[in-house]
Amino acid sequence: MNLAQGMEKGNHSMVAEFILSGLTDHPELQVPLLGVFLLIYVLTLVGNGGMILLIMIEPRLHTPMYFFLGNLSFCDLCYSSVIAPKMLLNFLVKGKTISYTACAVQMYFFIAFADIECLLLAAMAYDRYVAICNPLFYRLTMSRQRCNQLVAGTYVVGLVDSMLHTCLTFRLSFCHSNIINHFFCDIPPLLKLSCSDIRINEIVLFTCTCFITVGSVVTILLSYVCIFSTILQIRSAEGRHKTLSTCTFHLTAVIIFYGTLLFMYLRPPSSYSMDSDKMASVFYTLVVPMLNPLIYSLRNTEVKGALRKAFNKLLTNS
Repeated sequence: MNLAQGMEKGNHSMVAEFILSGLTDHPELQVPLLGVFLLIYVLTLVGNGGMILLIMIEPRLHTPMYFFLGNLSFCDLCYSSVIAPKMLLNFLVKGKTISYTACAVQMYFFIAFADIECLLLAAMAYDRYVAICNPLFYRLTMSRQRCNQLVAGTYVVGLVDSMLHTCLTFRLSFCHSNIINHFFCDIPPLLKLSCSDIRINEIVLFTCTCFITVGSVVTILLSYVCIFSTILQIRSAEGRHKTLSTCTFHLTAVIIFYGTLLFMYLRPPSSYSMDSDKMASVFYTLVVPMLNPLIYSLRNTEVKGALRKAFNKLLTNS
């Protein structure tokens, strides 16, 4: 048993710090992986930061769809920053320790922003549904007040749900080991270290995941059933293509994000394989936040037009 320095509490040791095993034990891979993930993180910061700035300064992007996209970029920025800095640092040091408190804080913000991203993607699907299926009532339905309420609701649900999971996890006794077989503090690997009864944790994790993730997926699916039904009623092929193109960016982001998230959490705890789950976690914690601004900008004529306008202004001023 490899326990960090701690205090005795009953028959168990209270862990004062954890050791993150990281992505690999091979020293020769540390530097190449550092370079890859540093590049991914920099692209995430630049892409999402640039998207937020562009939406703020460009009047034509002051619409509900881009309001939600700006919040999604902010969420991705925070989401990635909760994980990446510590992960990058651990590629450079031998002692990959994280204090008990820092582990709890990392878990809290990770879960919060993961929940917020789920709910924001559902809100964006609802926005597309109203825009395509009820265009005459779009301005009234998706008013500034309604958009603010939807975004505020995602943050409230995310922060409350995260507090629940974090409190339930860190009330446990960790006596099997203090080595977390992961590159950040997530619920499943921590539950494996506990010598307490974790049945309540498993039930709450599964229930909340179903409520938030599956609830969001159902909202998205129902929205797109109505959207596709409306698109099929459009007679011209050009009209169908133009209408569908406004949804393709969102659909791509949804498939990538929810695919890995459902793979991670909607399984019995006994079926978890930490090595495969690490790869899935890398994808949705680091790669997806980098991809989202690319997905929404590469083929989006409004975003590309706003970028050209911003660059022209910079060139003119210089």
